[in-house]
Amino acid sequence: MARSRLVGLAVLGTVGAVTATLALSTSSFAVAPGTATATYNCGTWGSGLGTLTATDTGGVKKIKLTSTAITMPVGSSANPNSITTTLKVNKTAGGVTSEVQFSAKLNPAMSGGNPITLGPLSLSSGTIATGNTTDSLVLTGTPSATNWSLKIVTSSPTVATVYCTATTAQSSAFTW
Repeated sequence: MARSRLVGLAVLGTVGAVTATLALSTSSFAVAPGTATATYNCGTWGSGLGTLTATDTGGVKKIKLTSTAITMPVGSSANPNSITTTLKVNKTAGGVTSEVQFSAKLNPAMSGGNPITLGPLSLSSGTIATGNTTDSLVLTGTPSATNWSLKIVTSSPTVATVYCTATTAQSSAFTW
């Protein structure tokens, strides 16, 4: 009886150790820094500083964009999750730079004059490996359908497509 109790305790101890190890192992990967700023020109929606917040949870890479300088025009509005946003950024891996995109249809309800909150946007085009960096895709010229770093498409109740260009690099590139 004592031997079976010892075996039972040993099994229980092993299960407990494995459970603790799994619980303590992280499913989040650090992105450094977690937050950066960049300046965007969004035409009629305004121009100015935007805050980008990056996360990597279980290998799912996301960026959220907020800005008090970029706002919905007066007289317009957006229902929750009615804005499709696509953000282009430059990825650098091993000295080679390429473009990746983050996209999602996630937003709170917003109305004219409200600051924007877009995302979090998930990596939707390209790949990012541990150690890669991403930074704003800085463009010159007027934002347009062929010249954009950030595209905002509203669908309810106001329908509009807004093109934005990043006019500065991020305050610090994200290292994934």
